[in-house]
Amino acid sequence: MLCINKHITIPTGEIEIRYIHAQGAGGQHVNKVATAVHLRFDFRNSPSMPETCKERLLTASDRRITQDGVIVIKAGRFRSQEKNREDALTRLAELIRAATVVQKKRRPTAPTRSSKEKRLTKKSKAGQTKALRRPVRHNND
Repeated sequence: MLCINKHITIPTGEIEIRYIHAQGAGGQHVNKVATAVHLRFDFRNSPSMPETCKERLLTASDRRITQDGVIVIKAGRFRSQEKNREDALTRLAELIRAATVVQKKRRPTAPTRSSKEKRLTKKSKAGQTKALRRPVRHNND
């Protein structure tokens, strides 16, 4: 059972975990032991996921989420199979937890009078500075 928050828990039967050979350096150990984890979670067909969370995950621009509604996580950071399994489950929980957070809707506000005045004084000061940089013109009449 993977606990995401108070309201969402995912049974381990819904999470597909396969062990694969890890990439990268490691000598003979890499060739002998399948320590890396390939985790797949089909959240679109999961009864334990709320619909709002499913929609947010589908609209999220994350390369770990396929268009079919499957989260694919590969964990091979550690040499131990158990540590990689825990790492993959932790990353899955963080991804789903991020989708449960509802962003506050931004209410546009009008600029205050003082901020308008500050902006205008700053503009006029910048204009004066630029005017001082110009070459001096003499009136030869």
